[in-house]
Amino acid sequence: MAAWPSPRQLICDGWLLRASGGVTRRTNSVNPLRSGRRELAAILGTAEAAYTGLGRDTVFRVLSIAEEMDRPLADLGYAAEGNTLTLFNDSANRRPATEPADLTAEPSKEWLATRARLTAADEEESQVYETMLDFIVLPRAFAATRQGGAIVSIAYGVVHRNLAVIESVATDPDARQRGYGRRTVGKLLDWAATQGAEAACLQVVADNPAALALYRSLGFSTELYRYHYRRQRRSN
Repeated sequence: MAAWPSPRQLICDGWLLRASGGVTRRTNSVNPLRSGRRELAAILGTAEAAYTGLGRDTVFRVLSIAEEMDRPLADLGYAAEGNTLTLFNDSANRRPATEPADLTAEPSKEWLATRARLTAADEEESQVYETMLDFIVLPRAFAATRQGGAIVSIAYGVVHRNLAVIESVATDPDARQRGYGRRTVGKLLDWAATQGAEAACLQVVADNPAALALYRSLGFSTELYRYHYRRQRRSN
């Protein structure tokens, strides 16, 4: 939540409702909190009314550490989609990166434009993303690796207490399998260490073998939890 904040959110009965706008499900869904009753019946009506009022589907983020919410949502007709892993890296024994990469405290226009291009984000989605970045209050850094002067790989990191959270990792399809992603993430891990981070985590789509291989080679070998979404089917 600290590394990808939502400008609009509500805590209610052990749940966090997030509504950033745009297409990102993580910040436009109902999330179970660590503490609280997390009884689905206590939030269902409120959630559906809130998201309907915003003109959005009601979406629940179903974590493996709160899997008891999955079956009731399925019984209510909420359709499953997406499957994401959260991976952990105890970076205490990690070797520092040796290949060069850019590092800035703020995202440059070039960095943002590269992110929009690599994710096929339109103008509205790009604005939502930039607004989200403005809401980050913890230490953050933006990394980029270049090929022939042009940015081909990006990511950013946020340090929360002693944990680095790596986000928005993306590499140009024509520049993959050349170590650019490794350099970009490695630069962020080096920076995070200077901020007191002793470990790191990131999220990756479960059916992305190339990304999984990259992250495991960087030491992200422990799975903390996984999650998928349940989306309300709208009646015609």
